[in-house]
Amino acid sequence: MDTIKQMNLAMQYIEAHLMDELDYLELSKIACCSEYHFRRVFSYLAGMPLSEYIRLRKLAVAAILLRDSDEKIIDIAIRFGYESPDAFTRAFQSLHHVTPTQARKDTVQLKAFLPMTFQLKVQGGNLMDYRIETKEAFKIVGISKRIKLVYEGVNPQMDDMWARLKPEDFVALKKLSNIQPSGIICASTNFGEGRQEGAELDQYIGVATTVDNIPARWETLNVLPSNWAVFTVCGEFPQALQDVWARIYSEWLPTSGYEVVPGPEILWNESPDTSKPDYKSEIWIPVIRK
Repeated sequence: MDTIKQMNLAMQYIEAHLMDELDYLELSKIACCSEYHFRRVFSYLAGMPLSEYIRLRKLAVAAILLRDSDEKIIDIAIRFGYESPDAFTRAFQSLHHVTPTQARKDTVQLKAFLPMTFQLKVQGGNLMDYRIETKEAFKIVGISKRIKLVYEGVNPQMDDMWARLKPEDFVALKKLSNIQPSGIICASTNFGEGRQEGAELDQYIGVATTVDNIPARWETLNVLPSNWAVFTVCGEFPQALQDVWARIYSEWLPTSGYEVVPGPEILWNESPDTSKPDYKSEIWIPVIRK
């Protein structure tokens, strides 16, 4: 299957239905993947959530209608899904920095936001070590916090989470670890729409376990049975890790025959000492074959 072609067909469907209520089931059928996968991959490749892209395209087309037609502002607002002229005016002004009424003047400058297409870019050519593992349901047990996503460098909110754990906490958690990935892990889940810098997610630091009686001091994330794509990373931390994470979404997923499914993304690191130039990590992503 030509993934790039299917993504572009999905983008054409969006463009043809900007003034309608989008049928996301139909959109996912055209893209030959789940809505969840389409949203995740789109956000990573486009650098913005799908909803934000659609909002900007609607406001850009609305500006053209205002300039090229005598249609009433309230009618244009309703066509693009706004419940009132005031709501439409606020949204329009946030992009174009003028009101819809002012946009009808010849000398007024407006913003263009062109339709997006995906193109094949010659990249990659580097080896990626991965395997597919099947796991039954399990739990991630530890501490959690809602934090912001950081793509490059150290995340200070993650540092704060690590600082909350004392040596005796690590000992207690490791006693609960009884399945792979073994030992202390990080898990990211419940991403806010889009994966751009600063997007929010629920971050866990803990262990994977099937133990039933979990002490009340720990928070628990239940994980459904799934297949997992497991990527081995070896290199300078965190640059090598962040590079592979980006390549999973931009290179591996579009060509692998797999798509992501709801669930946590898990990170296993070999030790607390991240200073080694050949530091080893594993990234676990829940997937299903298309």
